[in-house]
Amino acid sequence: MAYKMVAERDNETVKVERESTWLIVAKARIWASEGWRVVITDKDGKSYAPDEFDKLLAA
Repeated sequence: MAYKMVAERDNETVKVERESTWLIVAKARIWASEGWRVVITDKDGKSYAPDEFDKLLAA
């Protein structure tokens, strides 16, 4: 998998893996809008917070 998303809130954790940049960013933005702490990690291990998601789409 190229991208991994981890969303955390309270004592809950959700992990999602996707090949598509567009899908993982869309999913992460939805989770973040619902109050979850979200991070996307790319295949190189670089992590992106919600304010950096546009960098993933520009690459």
